[in-house]
Amino acid sequence: MEILFIAGFGPVSPEPAASRRFYADALGIAFEADGDYLHTGDLDGSRHFAVWPLEQAAESCYGTPAWPADVPVPQAWVEFDVADVEAAAAELAAGGHRLVHGARTMPWGQTLARLLSPEGLLVGLAHTPWMREQPPAAD
Repeated sequence: MEILFIAGFGPVSPEPAASRRFYADALGIAFEADGDYLHTGDLDGSRHFAVWPLEQAAESCYGTPAWPADVPVPQAWVEFDVADVEAAAAELAAGGHRLVHGARTMPWGQTLARLLSPEGLLVGLAHTPWMREQPPAAD
């Protein structure tokens, strides 16, 4: 597996209003808001930082706003952009790691496979087209 960069990181929040008060009000992070999903591409060190409401994470992973009771609730998420999402997911599955879901293209155009780390971190293996380096222009 070839990891190219960290595409994004942030907490998964069961209480988006409390997270907004902490990250936006107390820490002063200037977010764009898509409903309760707060995000920014303006912090150095990560191409995307977002407070992801747990209901939205559940919907993205399982197709329902309720996180499954038999699956540990993630405290945070991280996405690694990889050279080949399907191959990376297959490699992890072959190594005994249980995927939350295999490679699929999300409505916003990103391809993702996800799994939970041993610590309960929601880990995405991603292809994020708008974050990839553009080829140099021909002379």
